[in-house]
Amino acid sequence: QVQLVESGGGLVQAGGSLRLSCAASGSIFSINIMGWYRQAPGKQRELVATITRGGRTNYADSVKGRFTISRDNDRTVTLKMNSLKPEDTAVYYCNAQKTITYETYWGQGTQVTVSS
Repeated sequence: QVQLVESGGGLVQAGGSLRLSCAASGSIFSINIMGWYRQAPGKQRELVATITRGGRTNYADSVKGRFTISRDNDRTVTLKMNSLKPEDTAVYYCNAQKTITYETYWGQGTQVTVSS
């Protein structure tokens, strides 16, 4: 099992910045992909950004150029969010995937609220 704990959410004005961090513990070996998803009220959960063990990144079009994902080590992934917009308001979830065994893990979520 893998446990994911997010931190860093909060309230910020439009145009501001926030940094989210996710720490993995437990059976972290063979985690290939880590990333962030978000879910706004009344909407489906959507991909924000992912990063592979080798450092390859993937971003949603809506956040390209504003958000940066990084993987500090095998246990921690960070999402730096700049130029935040009200439409970025959502619960952000950390995700970890073991692509060999098809296991997927989720954190409990952290609220990000951007005021206009």
